[in-house]
Amino acid sequence: MTGRRLAGILAPITTPFDPRTGELALGELRRNLGRYLADGLDGVVVAGSTGEAPLLDPAEVGRLVGAAREAVPDDRWLVAGTGAESTRQALALSRAAAEAGADLVLVRPPGYYAAGHSPESLADYYRAVADASPVPVLVYNIPKYTHLALPAALLERLAGHPRIVGVKDSSGDLDTFTAYRSAVPEWAVLVGSASLLLGALERGADGGVVAAACFAARLCAELYAAFRAGERERAVALQQRLGPLDREIVGRLGPAGVKAAMDAVGLHGGPVRPPLAPLDDRDRERIARLVRGD
Repeated sequence: MTGRRLAGILAPITTPFDPRTGELALGELRRNLGRYLADGLDGVVVAGSTGEAPLLDPAEVGRLVGAAREAVPDDRWLVAGTGAESTRQALALSRAAAEAGADLVLVRPPGYYAAGHSPESLADYYRAVADASPVPVLVYNIPKYTHLALPAALLERLAGHPRIVGVKDSSGDLDTFTAYRSAVPEWAVLVGSASLLLGALERGADGGVVAAACFAARLCAELYAAFRAGERERAVALQQRLGPLDREIVGRLGPAGVKAAMDAVGLHGGPVRPPLAPLDDRDRERIARLVRGD
């Protein structure tokens, strides 16, 4: 994929675990990927927030990327989440992901010491990762989990780095997205919320990395295709179907909700990794009704 601008709809895929042992279930991963590709997705992100990245061992991240690369053809994007609390660990994860076959790495900011970071320290972090990464870098704004909102001015500071090529904005705020789009016109800018997918596309998004694509891949791909074809009425109708799924499943219930929705549509969701808590039967039944459109 060298030389191509990142675009389209990507699913930040969940990480399947064996319900008995808690180990990676790579066969289930490959089966899910087959469905996603058949449903028209442009690629996937492995070891992102929806993939329970903070709960994975570094070696597991490499195994996930390698297994995904076996299933994801070269004309589809394979992105790996490699952000970490230390620059040293982010460098190691990025190198390992590239060696395992990732096309790009998605790097969240270190959030534990969020209050101690400055624009200078964050810029140094991203430059250091990009300097050492064998593959291009995407900046990842996910303040819900990192408690650190990246300002558009930071992107402007990073814009001159040849190996930083894009940003995923999961702020859930269209004004933030618009500021990002204006700050780095040469970058790929992707939205991280399916509720905002059409709005972001209308404001210049190159695509989206949206968790709703984990259980509604075809719906997300059709919305993107309708927008690209100028079929706005159809795109609006698809967005109206997608919005409640995103808000009620992804936004309210996180990875556990996404996995339950996958189970409801015949994909393999399975358990989350402790200490994340499983859903109760009431939430599972509600999710099943939502994805059926009841």
